[in-house]
Amino acid sequence: MAMQPGMQPDVVNGVNVAELFNTIQAVKATPGIAKFRFRVNNEWLDGGHNRSAVKDFHGAGDEVSRPAPFLLDADEPPLLLGRDLAANPVEYLLHALAACVTTSMVYHAAARGIRIEEVESSLEGDIDLRGFLNLDSNVRNGYQGIRMHFKVKSGVSEEKFQELIRLGPTFSPVYDSLTRGVPVTVTGERR
Repeated sequence: MAMQPGMQPDVVNGVNVAELFNTIQAVKATPGIAKFRFRVNNEWLDGGHNRSAVKDFHGAGDEVSRPAPFLLDADEPPLLLGRDLAANPVEYLLHALAACVTTSMVYHAAARGIRIEEVESSLEGDIDLRGFLNLDSNVRNGYQGIRMHFKVKSGVSEEKFQELIRLGPTFSPVYDSLTRGVPVTVTGERR
């Protein structure tokens, strides 16, 4: 759908809906462009402190390189022997889940013409360190449960509101990866 000069794009929730539908049509026409490969390079710095660089990815059939990498530091709080220089990895996991579910909700709401004024979420997860510390083989290393709560301001009916809340978890890649699992391959080499 080409826009006429001087026309404003139909933007819902900050999403250009015409471009969203153009993307959907392009993927329908050429399914191979839907395949993406995201990358992170991580370097240990000291103790619990490490840094990831996010720069290049493969998407829409092409390599994409940002002008500069996003740097994501991780550390542990002093209670867990770190220096508290950044969020810890399991806090980043909660952030990734919150961000992805929120983005999925907003984009899919925009595609349905559902306007959202505000979205906030709070997440908490439970971890028992006995798994990580190898003290009890019956305790898993990761989260035992995560709770996510949304506060959404939108002038829709209760039925549409419930649909809106379901959009994020239904379409979020991070939610899917966490709840359905994903194969992870680990290799190594000497330096």
